[in-house]
Amino acid sequence: MNPLISYSILALLALGVISIIVSAYNKLIMLKNNVAKSFFNIDILLKQRADEIPNLIKVVKESMKYEEATLTKLTRLRTDFLNSTKDEDKISLSNEMDKMVKSIFAVSENYPDLKANNNFMLLQQRVSGIEDAIADRREFYNESITMYNIGIAEFPTVILSKLMNYKEKQLLQITNEEKQYNGIEF
Repeated sequence: MNPLISYSILALLALGVISIIVSAYNKLIMLKNNVAKSFFNIDILLKQRADEIPNLIKVVKESMKYEEATLTKLTRLRTDFLNSTKDEDKISLSNEMDKMVKSIFAVSENYPDLKANNNFMLLQQRVSGIEDAIADRREFYNESITMYNIGIAEFPTVILSKLMNYKEKQLLQITNEEKQYNGIEF
């Protein structure tokens, strides 16, 4: 066989292998960054909710003087959330804040003046909208994790993902305890 043809075939094979490696690498980087982006999107909404809580507390305090313990706990949870650096802690604190906010909204049913307060109603709608957005972002986060886990397990990216020390990530899971609603407690 002509050496020029042999070298051309080897060059094409090498180019094909390099192309596959580059494509797999780019896919892994995209998947990894998509997971990070989806968590940061959740984090942004959790911070928005935490920023809304002082307004909620201010409005509710005016109408519910004796509910001080609930409002104090909510303020502490917000502070802990803002100071937290671990994703797991943020999720746990967020779930606790969620329960407290729902509790305040449920208690508002017993306060006609509070229910009639336009600021409270607008704030309640705002927080409810943020809660819906958080649920959507959590779903997107789990979808990103699923795509990442599939991506690092597929051939030929599995070879490169092992070399890059990419590990399977866990889906965002809410515990049964966090799912339970035990009514309003004061």
